[in-house]
Amino acid sequence: MDVRWEEFGWERLGDGVGRRRLPIWDATAALVAGESSLLLCDTGATLREGAELRAQAEALFGRRVTHIALSHPHFDHVLGTAAFSGVQVYGAVGIERALGREAIRADAVGHGVSDRDAAEAADLLVPPHHSVCGEWTLELGGRQVLLANVGPGHSGHDLAVLVPASGGSPEIVFCGDLVEESGEPQAGPDAVPSRWPAALDRLLSLGGEDAVYVPGHGAVVDAAFVRAQRDGLAVRFGGAGS
Repeated sequence: MDVRWEEFGWERLGDGVGRRRLPIWDATAALVAGESSLLLCDTGATLREGAELRAQAEALFGRRVTHIALSHPHFDHVLGTAAFSGVQVYGAVGIERALGREAIRADAVGHGVSDRDAAEAADLLVPPHHSVCGEWTLELGGRQVLLANVGPGHSGHDLAVLVPASGGSPEIVFCGDLVEESGEPQAGPDAVPSRWPAALDRLLSLGGEDAVYVPGHGAVVDAAFVRAQRDGLAVRFGGAGS
């Protein structure tokens, strides 16, 4: 697919696959295009960011986003979801219980989102229509992607997206905040640190040695980076080494 990603500030990762590092919190949002459907992975921290992602997706591909996959229930990855109408939203099973409006509003405000923007996005928050328990193969029209419930780890509800190799492009794994490149992995109050190394083992088993791994924050990494971060988390929080 001949898409000029860079004109919109996006990074091309493969055929019909790209991601954008959103401002302020450096959260990743990604697009995966099939022949008939368009998947967005994470939606930004505000309705304004969600609306910008929606407009850019339409400009890049000439059609609307049809599916959204939420990597985990933190404000900088989910609060833009209500900017998309008529989409099918996917998340790890139980994620809706972690999307309490007041809690996510307070978290967003605590990280610098304005009271007005946080309240508006929280009031309109869209819980997933589909709960992923184990794995879910999503058909995008001539292309399949795999949604995998690999957590808990960074949160209680971590979802990864595997894009199989295509057109000379390697396999691509969208990791959410299970992997972070721009700083130390963050373990908030909803993290399950003892299970985090096992979640990274699951990511590595999905993608393998030659895959591209896309963190929730920071530059694209390889399997060696994920393995090193996994071993560091095992030392930091406990858990078997690899």
